[in-house]
Amino acid sequence: MSQTALAGKKIGFVGAGNMAEAIIKGLLAKQVVGPTQIAAYDILESRLRHVAETHGIKGESSNAALVDWAEVIVLAIKPQVCQAALGEIGPRLGPDKLVISVAAGVAVKTIKDAVKTGTRIIRTIPNTPAMVLAGVTGLAADASVSAEDFQVAETVFGAVGRTVAIDEKLMDAATGLSGSGPAYVFVIIEALADGGVKMGMSRQVAEIFAAQTVLGAAKLFLETGLHPGQLKDMVTSPGGTTIAGLHQIELGGVRAALMNAVEAATRRSEELGRMSG
Repeated sequence: MSQTALAGKKIGFVGAGNMAEAIIKGLLAKQVVGPTQIAAYDILESRLRHVAETHGIKGESSNAALVDWAEVIVLAIKPQVCQAALGEIGPRLGPDKLVISVAAGVAVKTIKDAVKTGTRIIRTIPNTPAMVLAGVTGLAADASVSAEDFQVAETVFGAVGRTVAIDEKLMDAATGLSGSGPAYVFVIIEALADGGVKMGMSRQVAEIFAAQTVLGAAKLFLETGLHPGQLKDMVTSPGGTTIAGLHQIELGGVRAALMNAVEAATRRSEELGRMSG
C-alpha cells in the first residue's frame, strides 16, 4: 500500500455510515492520511457528529460544500439514495475530481451520466470485515481513470484489508462471493459451534474454537499460498478423524450449497442493479 498516493489529498465522504467510518478508521489507524485531510457529510446530523467527534475529522454542512472541498469523493451511500445524491453533486463533479463509489449495484455508467464529462470514476465492492480492517474490496475502473487514480483507490481500501482489481462485469459475482460471503461464514461458525455443544462443550468455548479455527485456516491459506486441497490433505490422515468428518460434509452437500449460495446472491445482485439503474 503506497501512502504517497494520498499525500496532501483531501478526501470527502458522501455518507458517514458504518462503511465510511470503517474506511476513515483504517486510514487514520494506519496513518495513511491525517484527520485534517478527511471530511464527511451525512443527512443524519447525529451520525455525522459521532463520526466527526470520534475520529477528529471535519463535518461538512452539505454534500455541495463537501464536494467543493475534496479532491477524492467517496460515495458511501445506499444505492436507493444514490440518484438523489448525484443529482445534488453531479454538476460540481468534473475532470478535477476522482469519484470512488461504494454504492452497491450502481454502475459506472449511472454515475457517469450524472456528472460532468471527464470525471474519473472507480466502482468498488467492499465487505463488512472492513470494519475490523480485514476486508476485501473489488475495484473496477472507468476508462478515464489513470494508474495514479487507481493507486489512490487501492490505498484507501488497502487501509481496511486487501484489494483486488476486477472487470466491472464481475462486480455482481464479487457481491455474491465476498459481499454476502461473511454471512455464509457466520453460518459455518455457528454450525461448527453447535457441533461442539452437541459433543459437550459450553456454547462460549465452542464458539471460540469455531471462530479461531476459521480465522486460522484462512490465514494459513493466505500466507502459505498453498491450494486449499493441499492444506486439507495435510490435516487428513488415512482412516483418521478428519476424513470421517469430511465424509459427512460431502454427504451433506456442503460444497454444492455454498456454490449455489454464491450463484443465487450474484443473480440477486444483478436484479437489484437493473432496478437501481
